[in-house]
Amino acid sequence: MDRHFGYSLRRTGAAVLAAGLLAVTPITAFAATSDSTATESVIASGLTMSTDYNGLSVQAGDTVSFNLSFTNSGAGEEVSLSASGLPDGFDGYFQGGSHTVTKAYVANGATSDVVTYTLTIPEDTSDGTYNFTLTAEGDNGTASLPITLNVSEIAVSASTFTADSDEQEGTSDTSFTFSSTLTNNSLESGSYALSAQAPTGWQVTFTSSDSKQISSVDVDAQGSETLTIGVTPATGVEAGEYNIPVYAKNGSDSVELDLKVTITGTYTLDLATEDQTLSFDAKTNHKTAVTLVLTNSGNIDLNNINLSASTPTDWTVEFSQDTVDTLAAGATQNVTMYVTPSDAAISGDYVLSVTAKSDETSQTSQFRVTVETQTIWGIVGIVIIAGIVVCLFFVFRKFGRR
Repeated sequence: MDRHFGYSLRRTGAAVLAAGLLAVTPITAFAATSDSTATESVIASGLTMSTDYNGLSVQAGDTVSFNLSFTNSGAGEEVSLSASGLPDGFDGYFQGGSHTVTKAYVANGATSDVVTYTLTIPEDTSDGTYNFTLTAEGDNGTASLPITLNVSEIAVSASTFTADSDEQEGTSDTSFTFSSTLTNNSLESGSYALSAQAPTGWQVTFTSSDSKQISSVDVDAQGSETLTIGVTPATGVEAGEYNIPVYAKNGSDSVELDLKVTITGTYTLDLATEDQTLSFDAKTNHKTAVTLVLTNSGNIDLNNINLSASTPTDWTVEFSQDTVDTLAAGATQNVTMYVTPSDAAISGDYVLSVTAKSDETSQTSQFRVTVETQTIWGIVGIVIIAGIVVCLFFVFRKFGRR
């Protein structure tokens, strides 16, 4: 009986265990199903959209681009792309590859730079802050990305290169100087390399505020430096307008300043003698005539040419005409110069400077004057000889009759 009772007890326990398993199994399956549904719900709403910089400082007329990245923690899906809240006149579009797009497929996981949104700010946009929103909408969720643009006349991080006056006019022998300012609007200091693209034969120099000639300049963050740009035209350059682009480059940040020089012509006045020599002989207290030749070798007429001389002490210089009203380009004019050395001048070489100055230009030539003087003994000798001749005359006259 005891054996029979034990067998019955074992059967009863097995039945109870089986019933317990049957009771538990549906509950577990339900719980698993419930957890799966909750997970799918979380995954379906795991769509995000981002860009590296969603707040920018720009200028009116700029075109800016935002590279859009997505993170999708659920199954891949197709999303519709749109922009809302754009200010009037702002024009933007989504681009994927080389095409404009309105939809994109966002796969599970993280994807970078799937789509680019490009926006153009109108030229007449007033300074201020502008906001709009980019949206990616799918069947299982929506991702929004707010964008802020700060429109200002000078955008932060953009350098500027300006001149007080970027246009000048002068003759071919003029040395032009431009006062300029290089401004670093970024948040970091930078070293700017300076260069220019000038016509052949022209010279461009850069001078710092401490009067040193430089090829680069350091500019503090949000700071500026004053530079003097010197421009020297090539010799004999023809009249006309010449553009000289000037550059300041700091890494990828490069700014340009366009200078313009207008050459009005070439003023050149030459002063020499007929045989092109700059020397002659003269005698003390004696007027010596020297023919001067004025030549306008430029390409523009010269007006009001005045002649003057710088002489040794007590010398006298006169001109047949000391003013020439007009000397046409390529023409010559002869003027006679009369030089009278001082009575006190002794034999030797002297320097005489003659200047011809017009309204437009001037020329100075230096002449070497060799002075010849008679010694006192020569004069005495002449007197003695003259006395002897007179004496002989009277002697022959008195005794010749005998």
